[in-house]
Amino acid sequence: MITLHLNDQQAKIEAGELVSYQVDGHEYIHQKGSPGWRSSDTEMFPIIGPTNEADFRVQTPKGKAVQDQHGLLREMEYSVQSKSETKAIFIKRYKAKTQVKNSKYPDRSTEKLLSWPYDFSFGKIIELTLNGLQITFQVSGEKGMPFMLGYHPAFKLHTKNPTVFANGKAISLKGILAVGNRAMPVLDCNELSLKDKNGIRLKTDGFRHFMLWTEVPNMVCLEPITFYPYAVEQENIHQGFQHFGDTHEIFRVLIQTDK
Repeated sequence: MITLHLNDQQAKIEAGELVSYQVDGHEYIHQKGSPGWRSSDTEMFPIIGPTNEADFRVQTPKGKAVQDQHGLLREMEYSVQSKSETKAIFIKRYKAKTQVKNSKYPDRSTEKLLSWPYDFSFGKIIELTLNGLQITFQVSGEKGMPFMLGYHPAFKLHTKNPTVFANGKAISLKGILAVGNRAMPVLDCNELSLKDKNGIRLKTDGFRHFMLWTEVPNMVCLEPITFYPYAVEQENIHQGFQHFGDTHEIFRVLIQTDK
């Protein structure tokens, strides 16, 4: 467990996963073991969304890749690059065509092993700043490699009727629950807020949209994404790819609180 401190802010990170963010003792992150989701945050890469209706195959310029929901990155382990009192840096590296065990097999998937036909490295930087908690993703791979990226943090809810505000609209928890496991899209949006006992704001750079998901009233996931996967049939998920250029790609999420 790595613990970061800055003034009244505290963040705890376990194996690269943000498991706690407190400001003046108030917890903002969904706690593992609570109803709703077994994790507190994760990354969706190199794809976003389910693949079961496409036989767990995703089209790439190098042929079809075996991918389960939200990609294989979540099945890999982070290593610690560095850490200080206010910042921790983690990395995952992948060699093309390496087979990765699928934790959903056999109970929730027919695919035991996942793979991707490109090399890539994926850096995650978690830093406490005077402006809030900043999470930066530094991603690099072969030139032309297709990818999608989504960040999947879960926030603890403290009231019965929290509201998300995005693109000038108010979205109720009841509305998010009604969408179910598909997740509600908030398109062309790089900033939203959650009004709860203590509110938060998410500001993003590099992402294009959000999707909102929960199936329980005690947490909600506010997920920055580069592509909303349910906009296409699963066999056409490749239509949501963007591609690496000559250098690495940077994506940022800033979490600010009302306290």
